[in-house]
Amino acid sequence: MLYSEIVMDHFTNPRNVGTIEDADGIGEVGNAKCGDIMRIYLKINNDIIEDVKFETFGCGSAIASSSMATEMIKGKPLSDALTLTNKAVAEALDGLPAHKLHCSVLAEEAIKDAIKNYYDKNGIEYDHEQFKQSDHDHDHDH
Repeated sequence: MLYSEIVMDHFTNPRNVGTIEDADGIGEVGNAKCGDIMRIYLKINNDIIEDVKFETFGCGSAIASSSMATEMIKGKPLSDALTLTNKAVAEALDGLPAHKLHCSVLAEEAIKDAIKNYYDKNGIEYDHEQFKQSDHDHDHDH
């Protein structure tokens, strides 16, 4: 399957790449099997994600997923970002090949990890159920 134009666009011109020096929350998820590593940096003010940057070491789908996911949460309240699903990311990209869907899952998990990091650092109570790592196995062939 060919990638959609949107995937190609986000892959060749990814948005929000980089780091945030004094990030309020940093999330990192990795998938050793396919070598994708994703870091998300959040700048949070009054529960709003003012800025978000990411670094991804991975395939084009991982980069496109991170780019799209950061676009989708930028300027949004944390509660919105927490409900972002990999399905929404994949749909926004006009679909990802089935064997690349785990890339959008990584993006979702990295964002959640960063928000959890922010909560933990600031001693903010949260519902741990919201942050349970989903049990999909990452045994996909690349």
